Amino acid sequence: MDYNDIEQLLERYWQCDTSAEEEARLRDFFTQEEVPAHLLRYKSLFEFQKGQQQVQVSDDFDARLMARIKATEPIVVKARRVSSSVRLTPLLKAAAVIAIVVGLGNLMQRSFFADNGQEIVPDTIGEQITTPSVALSQEAANASEKQLSDSIPHAELPPTEKVTTK
Repeated sequence: MDYNDIEQLLERYWQCDTSAEEEARLRDFFTQEEVPAHLLRYKSLFEFQKGQQQVQVSDDFDARLMARIKATEPIVVKARRVSSSVRLTPLLKAAAVIAIVVGLGNLMQRSFFADNGQEIVPDTIGEQITTPSVALSQEAANASEKQLSDSIPHAELPPTEKVTTK
């Protein structure tokens, strides 16, 4: 037998380019007693394939399989009702965590400024100084108070009598 032809068939077999007749020829070759030493590693593969071709299921296989399926208990899946409180619990937990983090951050910021000797300045958005020279001078606080007092309409009070003591 020509071993070069078998080696070429094996190359084509590994590339999936062989026909059914060529594969049968390879199986017949490797099931012989005399196989060259360099091709012995493939012998067990082709013997296994030939043995597997002869394996078949018994005639009562379908009946046994169906009897086994009917004997098993059906799988019952119980659905669970999910209430709105269960659905909202993760959202509420997340909101609580965010509120705690923001509160602790605010507390840390206030304690940090108080430790450095700085005053916590109240919000002064509503107070505006219109004159730039007053804003740059040291009298900004006095000017702000003056503007505030100027903006309040004065009510006319009745003249009071002067009390004289003798």
